[in-house]
Amino acid sequence: MGRGAYALARVAVIVRAPAGWLWWPGVLAAGIGVLVPGLTGRRIGVLAGAALFLIAGVVVFVVRRKRYLELARDASRAGKAVFLQDRAVTVRTRRRALRWWLLLAFLAAMGSSFAVPAAGGMLLAGLGAGLWAKALWLGRWERAHDALLWVRTERVPRGRPAGKAVDGYQTTGIVAGDAGPGGARRSRAMAAAAR
Repeated sequence: MGRGAYALARVAVIVRAPAGWLWWPGVLAAGIGVLVPGLTGRRIGVLAGAALFLIAGVVVFVVRRKRYLELARDASRAGKAVFLQDRAVTVRTRRRALRWWLLLAFLAAMGSSFAVPAAGGMLLAGLGAGLWAKALWLGRWERAHDALLWVRTERVPRGRPAGKAVDGYQTTGIVAGDAGPGGARRSRAMAAAAR
């Protein structure tokens, strides 16, 4: 990168990146957990898990939404010197930073099945669903404002795109980068048209 240049990562991609790694291990842990009788019994475990799934999903979806909106509202236009980080690089960086936490969460969800069957796995899946829903919510904002939200990569070393270290977002046109609104992988046809 040249002098004065810096890298930007998509906000929605950062939010969305760990969702799948929480959802699928959570579903797996819940499925295996149902096979274990546990201390409370399967019925209570599944009911408790369903409640935890809903609570976790709603909490993750709602938390810091006001901060996201404030940063989005005050976002400045990205300059020509910026480097737009590829979606795959952002996802890989985020997942690499979380890999041990995700592994520990999966093992804890599996272990909790011996006490409350399936509940830990459903909690994990709820966290993933909440992140995915938040990324879709950001995508709706991006479509409504015809702009994509970006954040400087050095401001989010811990993957918190609305954390205290983030002092502002930057925006580009809706076709910039290789991810569509909400952080989903852009289709090849759309990416080719954007070029």
